[in-house]
Amino acid sequence: MQTPSPKLMAAARAGEVLREHLDGRAPLTVADAAAKSGLALRDAESGLTWLSKEYRGQLRVTADGDLVHIFPTGFSKPWETRDAIARAAGAVGHAAMGVVRFVVRAWVTIVLVGYAAVFVALILGLAFARQGNDDRRGNDLPGGAIAYAFFRVLGDALFWTFHPWSPFAVAPMWEGPAYRPARRARSDGVPLYERVNRFFFGPTPAPEDPRAEEQRVLAAIRAGKGRIGLADVMRVTGLPRERADPLMAKLMLDYDGDVAVSEEGGIVYRFPAIRRTAEAVSDTRPPPPAWTRAKPLPPLTGNSPGANLGIGALNAFNLFVSLWALTNDMTIERVVHLFDRIPHPIADTGIPIALGIVPFVFSLVLFVVPAARALARPARERRAAEERGRLAVLREVVDRVAAKQPVTDQAVKEAWRQGAGRVPDPKRVDRELVALGGDVAIDDAGRTRWRFVDLETEAAAVAAEREAASDEEARLGKVVFATDDRTH
Repeated sequence: MQTPSPKLMAAARAGEVLREHLDGRAPLTVADAAAKSGLALRDAESGLTWLSKEYRGQLRVTADGDLVHIFPTGFSKPWETRDAIARAAGAVGHAAMGVVRFVVRAWVTIVLVGYAAVFVALILGLAFARQGNDDRRGNDLPGGAIAYAFFRVLGDALFWTFHPWSPFAVAPMWEGPAYRPARRARSDGVPLYERVNRFFFGPTPAPEDPRAEEQRVLAAIRAGKGRIGLADVMRVTGLPRERADPLMAKLMLDYDGDVAVSEEGGIVYRFPAIRRTAEAVSDTRPPPPAWTRAKPLPPLTGNSPGANLGIGALNAFNLFVSLWALTNDMTIERVVHLFDRIPHPIADTGIPIALGIVPFVFSLVLFVVPAARALARPARERRAAEERGRLAVLREVVDRVAAKQPVTDQAVKEAWRQGAGRVPDPKRVDRELVALGGDVAIDDAGRTRWRFVDLETEAAAVAAEREAASDEEARLGKVVFATDDRTH
């Protein structure tokens, strides 16, 4: 009678058992975990892998080839508070920006169309009132000739803003040669409200796939015959080493992976199950490295200079209108009395809110937002340049290790300079090299070199594993049954 094989404990459950019995601050082997928890070796191994995923653990290899699990922060997650604050701030900021964007778009309709239409109506009403009342309104209107000139300028501004040849003109519903310039001006298909949205908040970023990073690693695994090292992971994702380790622990749990150690101590992650494919020709092209996907900082607005000038002029015009209304106490009541047949004595009717305070505050805020973005742009440019510099150093180290070339201070500094476009801070570059596992070494000629022992042994181990990997892992067996088989 065959003895049934013992059931494998779920990785999460095994990890919880280990967490209860182990001190996360001490290095651990699988044997240590099994002995101290009473779990089987296979359960202890899967439990440690789960813990590495949850607590950002790392792997080390001894001279004898033994795997050692390291948990820099123990079984705690000090980054959770920071990440939670960042997520909350991001959510609040996203919600606030959504509200503000909605207000801006509504403001475009209310101010640039509705608000302007109100003043056009005032212009026409005053014109007829002047004709029927012997120009009396021109003398009684607060501001007198200045107000009349203001309304004249307003009418001209509206015409030159919304006439068919204006870059802001809406393409007509009918066809005709006279309107072709307007159609050419709007050939980019960007509506007015989107241009205004860009002017104040910048171009809307394209949504990112939350699984894109994992997909790139899986593509690299398949391209590497189911074998991959941390250098390959960092290459395709751009992640620092302390984040690449937990990612691989997660992938091992999700995709039936395991870890192999070469005689020299190189760590290789193996995923033979990922290689199985029904395609006639398997795609063996690795995904592009992270430094080729580094996106430039988006433009401040993404609009043409003419569009920015026009939107800024319209907002300044609204600001001027509201300031004029505040100066002349143009409340709704006073505006109504401007058209009385019998002159109404000018009296204090309160503070002009609808035509004064509201448009003035909103227009002022809408100037502050892009101004603040412009002031913050140099800091964003510095952060983007530093990220490009970091990726350039990663490229230099990974490529030189793979080619078995020495990594020198001059080479990495030049890589940073080319990537970031500026001379690097030597201490900043040194921190990046140390984070990649680099150690300073002196060769026989007395020259300083950076050695990356872990990456060097890993590169050799990965190459050997790929060489030994069988192509049969990727092939499917013979089809013995198919629901689409209609021959029977």
